[in-house]
This record gives sequence, structure tokens and C-alpha cells, in this order.
Amino acid sequence: MKKIEAYIRHERFEAIRAELFAIGLPSLTIIESLGSGRGEAIVEHYRGATETLHMRPKLKIEVVLADEDVEAAIEAILTHAGTGTIGDGKIFVYHVERALRIRTGEEGEEVLESHETEAPA
Repeated sequence: MKKIEAYIRHERFEAIRAELFAIGLPSLTIIESLGSGRGEAIVEHYRGATETLHMRPKLKIEVVLADEDVEAAIEAILTHAGTGTIGDGKIFVYHVERALRIRTGEEGEEVLESHETEAPA
């Protein structure tokens, strides 16, 4: 199993989410984040005041998936996240040593599979 972390522009998320869903990868987590890369700071002028922004807003997408799905997920992110300008983001891929579903105790790739929905007690 692998974990993909991708830092992207906010406005690119919906296209990425739709593509991941279409290729059978509906489970993901998103986190609002701020970050800085090698790009220069953004200078904004508003009502006579100047502000220098060193941290840029991003969305962090996290998805854990089977090894065979990694390249398709990366391709989906690259296709929809890129604008060709500084600040498009980054993708990191990690090995996942162990995964467990808390509710059932299932382990391994079974955790990635869809499961029957039960009504809450």
C-alpha cells in the first residue's frame, strides 16, 4: 500500500476529486494548509497598505491506495493540478506499513475496499 500526499491550489480540487472518483478512488482526506516553496512572496496592496505574504494557501490531499493504483492517481493529480506556473504544488508518495479499520479490525488492503453500510445503532 502507498499513501499519496499532494499539495494543490484550492481551485484545482474539484476536478481532481472527480477524476479520482471516476477511476475508483473515492476515499480521500483534505486539509487546509499554508506553505512556502521556492517561489517569491506575494506582495498585495489594499487600501494603501502593502502586505507581503510568504505563506500561500493550499489544500493537502491524502489518499491511501493499493500499489497498482498509484500511477493512475498521480496522473489524475498531475493532469488537473498543473497550470504551468510557480505554486502548482507537490506530490509525495510514501509506503504504508500497516492499515487497520477501527470499526471491524480488518487489516491490510481490505481496509481500502468498499464495505457494506450499516445503520447506526
